[in-house]
Amino acid sequence: MTDKANERTFQDDIIEQLLANGWQLGSPGDYNRELALYEEDVLGFVQDTQPKEWEKFTKLYPTDTGAKFLERVAAQLVKSHPNAADATLRTFGTLGVLRHELKHRGTRFKLCQFEPEHDLNPDTLRMYQHNRLRVVPELVYSPWVSQERMDASSQKAKAWRIDLVLFVNGLPVATMELKSEFKQAVENAMKQYKLTRPPVDPVAKKPEPLLSFKRGALVHFAVSQYEVYMTTRLAGQNTFFLPFNKGTADGGAGNDVPANENLYATDYLWNEVLLPKNLLNILARYVHLQIEEKEEWNGRKYKKETMIFPRYHQWDVVSQLIDAAREEGPGQKYLIQHSAGSGKSNSIAWTAHQLSSLYDDAGEKRFHSVIVVTDRTVLDHQLQDTIYQFEHVDGMVGRINRDEGEGSKSEKLAKALEESTPIIIVTIQTFPFVLKAIENSVSLKERNYAIIADEAHSSQSGSTARQLKEVLMVEERAEDEELSTEEILDNVVASRRKSDNLSFFAFTATPKPKTLELFGRLPNPDQAPSKKNKPEAFHVYSMRQAIEEGFILDVLKNYTNYKVAYNLALKMQAADSEVESGKARVKLNQWVRLHDYNISQKVQVIVEHFRDNVMGLLGGQAKAMVVTSSRKEAVRYKLAFDKYIKAQGYHKLYGMVAFSGEVSFNSKDPNADGLVGEKFTEINMNPNLKGRDMRKAFDTEDYQVMIVANKFQTGFDQPKLCAMYVDKKLAGVECVQTLSRLNRTYPGKAESGTFVLDFFNEPEEILEAFLPYYKTASLADVSDPDLIYDLFEKLRAVGIFTWNEVERFVDAFYQKSKSPAALANICKPAVERWKVRYTEAVTRYKAGKDELERAKKTKDDVLIANAENRFKEAKKDKDALDIFKKDLGTFTRFYEFMSQIVDYDDKDLEKLSLYARNLRPMLRESFDDDDAVDLSNVEMSHYRLTKLRQQDLKLEEEEGDYGLKGGEAAGTARSRDRKEELLSQIIERLNELFITDELTEKDLINYAHTIRDKVLENKKVMHQIANNTDEQAMLGDFPKAVDEAIMDSSDAHQNQMFQLLSDPKKSSAFARIVFDLLKMVG
Repeated sequence: MTDKANERTFQDDIIEQLLANGWQLGSPGDYNRELALYEEDVLGFVQDTQPKEWEKFTKLYPTDTGAKFLERVAAQLVKSHPNAADATLRTFGTLGVLRHELKHRGTRFKLCQFEPEHDLNPDTLRMYQHNRLRVVPELVYSPWVSQERMDASSQKAKAWRIDLVLFVNGLPVATMELKSEFKQAVENAMKQYKLTRPPVDPVAKKPEPLLSFKRGALVHFAVSQYEVYMTTRLAGQNTFFLPFNKGTADGGAGNDVPANENLYATDYLWNEVLLPKNLLNILARYVHLQIEEKEEWNGRKYKKETMIFPRYHQWDVVSQLIDAAREEGPGQKYLIQHSAGSGKSNSIAWTAHQLSSLYDDAGEKRFHSVIVVTDRTVLDHQLQDTIYQFEHVDGMVGRINRDEGEGSKSEKLAKALEESTPIIIVTIQTFPFVLKAIENSVSLKERNYAIIADEAHSSQSGSTARQLKEVLMVEERAEDEELSTEEILDNVVASRRKSDNLSFFAFTATPKPKTLELFGRLPNPDQAPSKKNKPEAFHVYSMRQAIEEGFILDVLKNYTNYKVAYNLALKMQAADSEVESGKARVKLNQWVRLHDYNISQKVQVIVEHFRDNVMGLLGGQAKAMVVTSSRKEAVRYKLAFDKYIKAQGYHKLYGMVAFSGEVSFNSKDPNADGLVGEKFTEINMNPNLKGRDMRKAFDTEDYQVMIVANKFQTGFDQPKLCAMYVDKKLAGVECVQTLSRLNRTYPGKAESGTFVLDFFNEPEEILEAFLPYYKTASLADVSDPDLIYDLFEKLRAVGIFTWNEVERFVDAFYQKSKSPAALANICKPAVERWKVRYTEAVTRYKAGKDELERAKKTKDDVLIANAENRFKEAKKDKDALDIFKKDLGTFTRFYEFMSQIVDYDDKDLEKLSLYARNLRPMLRESFDDDDAVDLSNVEMSHYRLTKLRQQDLKLEEEEGDYGLKGGEAAGTARSRDRKEELLSQIIERLNELFITDELTEKDLINYAHTIRDKVLENKKVMHQIANNTDEQAMLGDFPKAVDEAIMDSSDAHQNQMFQLLSDPKKSSAFARIVFDLLKMVG
């Protein structure tokens, strides 16, 4: 009976399925070890497919013709030196010989015919069908090992025998070492490659032809029933294997158990990837040699050459995209959610190349040009270099920028499009020139285009897509024939629908809700989007899989949060004033954040942490980033950083600061002495840059710490970055993108780990931002398209504009005979109405405020109540006009977004969108803010920075619904009651919230948040608070709910609990604080 658990059974099953898929079985004895060729197939292919050339070759070598030809092939293979990273040598080696003709004394031979792009050439098709794919089991590969040496080996020649070797037309393309999980794991196969498959024979000191980089097999697979790993370069113990697994259904690494238990979890390798058609396509359109220029820590430059073989998810996504584009044709949308570490650059390059050479059944190109929209210069060069290897012709890729070629960007683009340049690379800023070029050419409008968006969460990607569709809708007209307003509106409304000659391929690691709604696919395309039919990504490679496979690091390990404790005081109590509490709270926080003492204390923590924990990592090359919330903060941080380093006498620790534009300080800023009148820029604050690009300069030992303000938080790849110090509110996509600057791998970095020190955010908030992207980003619900109608009516009801004015404006906007002056004049009545009403509202607002202040001095409850009501009405009128202006922008943005998803087919919506977009900037407030908060009387009396906890934030243990929210709240802003307090009271409450030294009454505000959240869960109490006065609510179930929450205190809060239970007065005061916190939430 056959042992089903042994490795041989596994091997036989693979061979059987390969043969069923079109492979031929070979014999180890027919393999030429010296040449690393399967002779029969090399000769058989050229003789069968190119008889005339073979006849010419036979005349050159009448005797030993076959041997001479094999020697010539081997000579071409050997020319690819394994250690010569030279682009001119790419035509040699196995890949070069498979792709390029073999020329010898007037003869030309193809050693392989890849699948033609169309069926118009029957000879090419016939040649393709003659390719010979052969699997040879138990192949003894080394020409340097004698039989005596094999007999003497304790491993019984296993050391020189490979389980399976795959050949294409006699050339080796892949090897496979198999392990049965019943006996050994896949790690044993990798170990076998490292220890017993050296590319150079250790005794003979000569290269092994089959195992030599570039000259031998292109890829080596380690395979078990559970997992697959691969490498393209054997280097003994330094061999680096990549996972070649599908991933699990819940976004993890590895492979799921098949639904059919009679199948292997890894059978996708031989039943999908290694199908003859697919393997030949991979060899033709995926595998390539990548040469990168690297720099060592000491500045020495060198070239690194890597054979790129697609990882499974890369091959899978490109194959699915190309199959879908071939089947569905132009006019489709595809969203690809691939995490950092997925190799998006190569995936985009392969997709762009294969889309550019995609034909329909009639032999017509599916897309006349593929336009890649990216801001990554590295993608420019990678696309050109990669695609040149496939096509080996110039002009496949056109880059549109100011530095290359002659003429303006418009002229360059027009030329590239007219000439049907297969792939055109532009930036998001250059994309409007695409529109202009197409708009000016009738023939270009009739063509099909594929748009590939790199990092498609860009806020502009949706609107640029819509603008391109609008350009394509405009029909050909006589030069002097002018379109009517109605005709133009027809085109604009039509442009918002699905375009039949545009396909979008959107790649991003962190799709925003709008990106999912714009580019995602509906599970049921015949039904409208809904909570049960939400748009989703076409293909996913999750953050979880990337982390588990080791392509990126988990940046939430070693996360430490700090708490800032400060005490503010009034210099003069007599100067106390009444201000709006919300505005005062914001201003006070800004004042504290810019305070010298606040920043200097944080700088001390940052520098000392960096020196103690980071500086020595990666052989002394480790770097850090400080993330600040404003340009002024960044400047203050840099000044404090330099001052502290100098005072401590530290060496080889230099900071760089990055911010846009010019920064200056004023007398209202804290500790601004010596700064007022100075202008700070990146150049004068980074004297050591000396004209260098900041990214390149930061990569040298001239800089160790980068301080940023809204720069380098996205798209900045610096693998030596090991620590991040966060002093800014982070949420959503921005949080994920910012902290992900740390996740790039570097030798030794995975072992040392990364560090995040956070002075601002709570751990729960950071975790909440990451969770939606850890597996697969999904929507909690879709946006409600009907909100646009509510907003339409809401805007009209305010009475600022008339519909007649809207229609006149639209007509003037689209008619060439109307001047810009006409547009301004048509808007003037609405502007005047808004101005008059706003002035009146502000006057009533100020009068109401004065009346309320006078009433409070009388302490007459009736007068105060009446004054409060009049003041609230005045504020409501002023707020309504502020909200009207805000709603104009909301209407325009929401319509711009939703009209690409929903076919509104409504010209009135289009008209108001155009009018609102132009009216909004003309509505200017001339309101002297008497509520401005004067902080000149405030000083900082106490300050403390406390480390709370260092922890690993564990993504994989969290369960729940982390769907992204759609645009369900568009245009729902309402006026809110103003809350006023004495400035001293607000300062006191802030101090209560932040002081953490002792457990006094003030300290309990921190603990109050925990109790508040517990009371929030009591629906009965919250209903009482919402529907009664404060005094009545305090007499209801609220006190009992607080007591129960206190009794439920965790072990960490036992101290606070006992103090409250033993002191009724303190407990009562604490309950009042909790009540006020609940009112703020409600």
